[in-house]
Amino acid sequence: MYRFIPYIRIAFDVYYWLIIIRVVLSWVPHDPYKSIFRFIYEVTEPALAPFRKLMGRKMMIDFSPLFALLVLQVLEMLVLNLLSYL
Repeated sequence: MYRFIPYIRIAFDVYYWLIIIRVVLSWVPHDPYKSIFRFIYEVTEPALAPFRKLMGRKMMIDFSPLFALLVLQVLEMLVLNLLSYL
């Protein structure tokens, strides 16, 4: 199982960066219909949507990426620790 750990780390890192890119895209004008932007939105939405539902839309700042990154970090640590014991 040790040989899978680097690949799992890379997968989590790529997902972190996709969320960060999505945050940056929300600050700059872009065409949301371009395929690369749609891909980023479609891939990151499953991680962000539950936190948006919990917080509602009353706040002016969307903290869902921050919470998603924190939960993903904890999930990564749990998965890697479990794999290191197998």
